[in-house]
Amino acid sequence: MKTRLIAAADPDRLETWARYSNGLCRDCRATCCTLPVEVRIEDLIRLGVADAFERAEPAKQVARRLQKAGIVEHFNHKREVFTLTRLANGDCLYLDRTSRLCTVYAKRPDTCRNHPQIGPRPGYCAYQPKSATR
Repeated sequence: MKTRLIAAADPDRLETWARYSNGLCRDCRATCCTLPVEVRIEDLIRLGVADAFERAEPAKQVARRLQKAGIVEHFNHKREVFTLTRLANGDCLYLDRTSRLCTVYAKRPDTCRNHPQIGPRPGYCAYQPKSATR
């Protein structure tokens, strides 16, 4: 199997992102898990942090509760989109610090399920090799 060298991307500079290919995630330090993750109520229900009955509640009320719980850091009232909290180092709250793997992979939000087909640069990812340090 041929190994190809890919330069480490700067998540804030889209032009440095690598074209996504199968297997790229295996050697990445999960840089995509440091980007803001926008979710909807269905994602929150799948994650188990919101109840199905909360679909009928005002989204603003759900957002307030989840902000107090430290799960949501922002809520866009107009679009009814929640942004998951990131830790001080920028990691998603569901990213394991040691393994750099998602702790809720089976229940992950649609944004994560569809990355990199959707996102700031569709078809590309902010690849950083595991050996790279931040």
